[in-house]
Amino acid sequence: MAGHSKWANIKHRKGRQDAKKGKIFTKLARSITVAVKEGGDDPEYNTELANAIEKAKTENMPNDNIDRAIKKGSGDLDGVTYEEITYEGYGPNGVAVMVECLTDNKNRTAADVRHFFSKYNGNLGATGCVSFMFDRKGILLIEKNDHIDEEELMMNSIEAGAEDFQVEDEYFEITTSPEDFKDVRENLKSMGCEFSTAEVSFIAQNETKLDDEKDLKNMEKLIDNLEDHDDVQEVHHNWDME
Repeated sequence: MAGHSKWANIKHRKGRQDAKKGKIFTKLARSITVAVKEGGDDPEYNTELANAIEKAKTENMPNDNIDRAIKKGSGDLDGVTYEEITYEGYGPNGVAVMVECLTDNKNRTAADVRHFFSKYNGNLGATGCVSFMFDRKGILLIEKNDHIDEEELMMNSIEAGAEDFQVEDEYFEITTSPEDFKDVRENLKSMGCEFSTAEVSFIAQNETKLDDEKDLKNMEKLIDNLEDHDDVQEVHHNWDME
């Protein structure tokens, strides 16, 4: 079940993101707070919260930060009210881009996102203009080591309900439906697996290549600026970065 990983194509940027842990922790805390407000503070019954906490833990976010974010969501601590909004648009040469945000000021965020698209030769589109090009999937990445038996891990993953299992150079990639993500994650976790990534995300159905040097630079800057923005949680695209 090995093959080309669309996820790996995007996530090789992770090293750059790791250099900004403080900003990442702030964004993760927002997602936890919003999950609590929308579905309660018990991760056993709130899948979104369980997923947000697990993602925070894979990023080594301190437990105190997680607890504080939960308390803000439940009203035990004062906090800002955030609104979820997703922007869709096109980067250079028609690359599809989705921008997931949590914001306390929708007008400010919309203006900033629109500015970045325009500045780097793209354009912000209407809702639904590119989302049909993506599938929502659960993604679990497990780094390779001498203690992991590839065949055993593959069998355990499929038996737990995974849709796909791919072998990359440095890790194993397991794909699930959003509905089965939690069960697969918990099953593999109980077997001693540790995840470098564990989240439900958007995966592009097809990818767009950029050959022009100016387009390449603009696309890189567009993603960098969007990811650096405090209100932006995730940036998804179908750029073939290889």
